[in-house]
Amino acid sequence: MKKGLMVLLWMMVGLSALAAEPDTLSVDTVGTKEELGLIRRTVREFDRLNDEYIEPQHYEFTVMGQITRTYESFILSSNGQQIKLAPDGLTKIGPYFGWRWFFLGYTFDIKNIGFSQSGLRKEFDLSIYSSQVGIDIFYRRTGNDYKIRDVRLGYGMNGDLFEGMPFDGVNVGITGASAYYIFNHGRFSYPAAFSQSTCQKISCGSWMAGIGFTRNTLDMDYDKLQTTLKSRMDRSQELKLDSGLMFKDIKYSDFMISGGYAYNWVFAKNWLFCASAQLALCYKSSYGEIADEKKGFSFDKVNMDGIGRFGMVYNNTRWYAGWSAILRTNNYRTSRFTANNIFGSFNAYIGYNFLLKKKYRKA
Repeated sequence: MKKGLMVLLWMMVGLSALAAEPDTLSVDTVGTKEELGLIRRTVREFDRLNDEYIEPQHYEFTVMGQITRTYESFILSSNGQQIKLAPDGLTKIGPYFGWRWFFLGYTFDIKNIGFSQSGLRKEFDLSIYSSQVGIDIFYRRTGNDYKIRDVRLGYGMNGDLFEGMPFDGVNVGITGASAYYIFNHGRFSYPAAFSQSTCQKISCGSWMAGIGFTRNTLDMDYDKLQTTLKSRMDRSQELKLDSGLMFKDIKYSDFMISGGYAYNWVFAKNWLFCASAQLALCYKSSYGEIADEKKGFSFDKVNMDGIGRFGMVYNNTRWYAGWSAILRTNNYRTSRFTANNIFGSFNAYIGYNFLLKKKYRKA
């Protein structure tokens, strides 16, 4: 991972040179000058903005420390029966490093610091921001620390019997990428709220649209679930789980088109509050064997997912601090059962920008 990070940093430095002021580069041929000029114009076009509404970033790089509190719940439903699973919330800390559009970091569970400990939740995120477009690349794996939070089995069964029971028989994974376009990018700055790379000066909003693709896995140990539930039941009671909950694993691809709206409210100098909501129309196609699932295209495979973002930040271009909250839903539905995964995080951070850009340096 360290090698990959070094390569990324060298790429960022190289791109920074291409986006620099014209007199910072020296070339020998007219053809090379024209090629570099085209690259510079292309790079700068992605950061074009109205400086009456948005204050550009004054510095090349940033470092940041962040504390994150995570939340997750996983709900399985079939024919009136429902099981809700959720781990205890985690508190994580981590360093981040940013350059212009790029923001890279890694967070650690403060109770289990390490990169490769088995059984722990793992997350990796890479975000690329500009005034017009953004790209998110993510990798997420749950751990084995789920607990049963609610059970509704019918037949007069008391669900309170199972509340808080540890259950390590489920694992959820998601790997993918998404991109979005900000229509009012000249006046509205999404990065001002969530990557602190610009400062919003006047309140403004924008519509957004995006596309994405993910690969998802859902593993369930049905036998372990049955054994766990029976351990809290009287011997005279009979456990009758619906057949829709009797599966081992599901693998599916998720193609999505999303749309939404975001608004930046500048309520005081250097202060900003942002609220953003997006709905995604998703087509989920399995690549594992799932009983009774329809083959080929079907509207039954179309689901709605969502994402909400909220944040407040103070930014005077040199120092910044604030918080953000992100909540996502990922839904899967077949003729036999539904699975709803809700996960989110609350982040508090403080950061420092450095290496002033040439045009902001005093002569």
